[in-house]
Amino acid sequence: MIAIRLLCIAALSLTLAACASKKVEPYARPAPQSALPPAAEGAFAAIETAIRNRHGAEASGFELLDRNEDGLRWRLALIDSATRSIDVQYYLWYGDAAGRILAKRLLDAADRGVRVRMLVDDLNTLLADAGTVEVRDEVVAAIDAHPNFEIRLFNPWKDRTLGGRAGESLAEMERVNHRMHNKALIVDNRAAILGGRNIGDEYMGLHAEFNFHDLDVVGVGPVARQASAVFDLYWNSEWVMPASALRLPTTPEQLQAARAGLVQQLEKTTSLEKFPLAPQSWAAELAALPGRLHIGTSRVETDRPTDGSIRQEMLEVMFALMQSAQRELLIVNAYIIPGDRSIEMLQKMRSRGVTTKILTNSLASHDVPAVNSHYKQWRRRLLDAGVELHEVRHDAAIQPLVSDTPPIRAKFMGLHSKGMVVDRQRVYIGSMNFDPRSAFINTEMGLIVDSAGLAGALAALVERDMHPSNSWRVELDGAGELRWINDRETVTIQPARNWWQRVEDVIFMMFPKELY
Repeated sequence: MIAIRLLCIAALSLTLAACASKKVEPYARPAPQSALPPAAEGAFAAIETAIRNRHGAEASGFELLDRNEDGLRWRLALIDSATRSIDVQYYLWYGDAAGRILAKRLLDAADRGVRVRMLVDDLNTLLADAGTVEVRDEVVAAIDAHPNFEIRLFNPWKDRTLGGRAGESLAEMERVNHRMHNKALIVDNRAAILGGRNIGDEYMGLHAEFNFHDLDVVGVGPVARQASAVFDLYWNSEWVMPASALRLPTTPEQLQAARAGLVQQLEKTTSLEKFPLAPQSWAAELAALPGRLHIGTSRVETDRPTDGSIRQEMLEVMFALMQSAQRELLIVNAYIIPGDRSIEMLQKMRSRGVTTKILTNSLASHDVPAVNSHYKQWRRRLLDAGVELHEVRHDAAIQPLVSDTPPIRAKFMGLHSKGMVVDRQRVYIGSMNFDPRSAFINTEMGLIVDSAGLAGALAALVERDMHPSNSWRVELDGAGELRWINDRETVTIQPARNWWQRVEDVIFMMFPKELY
């Protein structure tokens, strides 16, 4: 889906190449800034205190966010309940229903004195739902003008026009290709939501065409400070530009007018009927949360932006976690293009008696068919390495339960989750896919938790998703040929929604896998 939008943008850029340039002028970098200390008051301070008193200072509490509706609801709950600070870090923040209501609630929080810091990848301005890049920059500048709200852009284009961006992308391709794929929401330095969801309708179950099946986790306790350390690392990085450097003058009246327009748009949005526009009291939900939390110790890992480069560390973190399995490894990951090293690792794990099960997208459920074009070449080798392989169905029985948020009923479901369970004891949830882009180009982050309770809960969800009503099991038949089996049929050609997907699958084989 993103690839299609980018292709459209590239085509448009060629027609705008003669447009006047609008370059960012040199600016003084802001002084380093840190997350505020944990808030002394508020619901999350009370929850963390109870966890610490019962389980020790290193323990945090965690709850999985499996349903897209909960992904949006708990983000609203955290924002509305903030008393002191909110830090948000996202790859994509669309200007659609989900993006608008969350932006409004952040502004509402800033109005009541909460310090809000927003860090988004500059690719976001290209993927806005409407308006030129210049218009989107004006929206960013207007919000940034709020005295309690600051926005910064990761790896920004210096020329803000579409034509200028196209030229800059060609001239500085290696730099421009690095994008920040991280996802985090941190409130009061006490609670955080980490995982795979970007901010957009398809990640929150509000898209009429298709919705993702995705995975986040709410964490309360030291995990919030671990996430804050990652946020500050990026916030203060030389890869980041403050929105003030755009030098777009904004008056209070312009901000007020923009907010009034935002409210008018939201009031007309029927997909948000389950979500009031005004900030809410979440006292009942927060009071019930402690009884559902799985207790564990955690660490938040990340790639590291350094001066002029990205230090890619997440791949080795992931390999080390997988190789630590002694009995069982469960993997759910949307985009998989393994390499020889991965296959050799899986073979050695099988020889040690480790059972490995993997769930990923089928061609039918894919939003990025180019990934499938390169993944499909590894199916047989994964099976030969002893992997039990499953591919998500686009018509999965769980779609109304986890993917769609009423009143929406999308045409199909795709997988976007990135999770792992090791020996029913350790859990990974994060932003990283198992593909070359995540390993060597994008920045990624992920949460690793030692908790039998959380591991058991995630394992149950993965096994549910692997059920034949929700996925195809990929096997070799007696003649050594691939076949796909679900609860209704067995097919010998990879499942697809339509013939055009099969055409795309062939076309993208001609592009190098390192792009994806």
